[in-house]
Amino acid sequence: MFILLRVTWLSREFFKSLLSQSKRDFHEMFKRTYGILYEQNSYVFTDLFEELERYYSKGQVDLAEAMDNFFNTLYQKMFTVLNAQYSFDDKYLGCVGEHMKELSPFGDVPHKLSVQLKRSFVATRTFSQALGVASEVVNNMGKIPPSAECVRALTKMTGCPACQGLPDLKACSNYCINVMKGCLSYHTELDTEWNNFVDSMEKVTDRLMGPFNIEMVVEPINIKISEAIMNFQENGPEVSQRVFSGCGKPTLQHHRRRRDTTELKFESLQFSQTSAGPPDKGNNGPTLDRLVKDIRQKVIETFTES
Repeated sequence: MFILLRVTWLSREFFKSLLSQSKRDFHEMFKRTYGILYEQNSYVFTDLFEELERYYSKGQVDLAEAMDNFFNTLYQKMFTVLNAQYSFDDKYLGCVGEHMKELSPFGDVPHKLSVQLKRSFVATRTFSQALGVASEVVNNMGKIPPSAECVRALTKMTGCPACQGLPDLKACSNYCINVMKGCLSYHTELDTEWNNFVDSMEKVTDRLMGPFNIEMVVEPINIKISEAIMNFQENGPEVSQRVFSGCGKPTLQHHRRRRDTTELKFESLQFSQTSAGPPDKGNNGPTLDRLVKDIRQKVIETFTES
């Protein structure tokens, strides 16, 4: 039971650490690459990571909707930056947002990244939640007291030889097995369901180590979003002209545009010194494949050991 509780805790800490390190890498890369423009709009990216963390911790987040909102907000921010000579009100920006799917300014990155994040996060959270339930079941099974019949049978099996002056005499295996079957009747009733649970966990772990590997999706998220931004930059003039055709020509600024502190609020990411560190990928550190394989084996062994 203790082993299962420990691997459950390890899996949760590993995934939290993975997200934390991805956020750090994202911040460092984007600050270095995009400088003040990123820092002025960093809350857009912070909100995305908060949504991912909230989904993993609590659920109740529509990941597809969260990704749509992120790219729509990023689209509007980039559009205003690339067309800083114009003035845009909320109504115009709303029209800009309506043209996003039609124009695909980020290429196919939003669709691919959304699909990858959704399937990997759903599988990972399912895996973590299932481990938590399994730990609770094993813990509750360990608290079931022996029945009066079990106590009598055990006393007879272990005490009678001693009363007859044969303390070293052990019960034969068939006798011992029959007594233990009676004592563990509640546990054996769970055997079929536990085997079904193990089979289901096998399927989830196969996905986690294959196409739904969250490590392979989260670690390069900074590169994928940067690729989306570069796609927009390359197609910026064409996208802008098509938006102008659909939404109308915006008003030119009559003087040098100042930074609107409500729109481009400076919110540099703050990282606590006590935040979880990165997963150690050295020879002795955990990787997702190694962690999942270890947990799968512990799940298979737990019920027979408990």
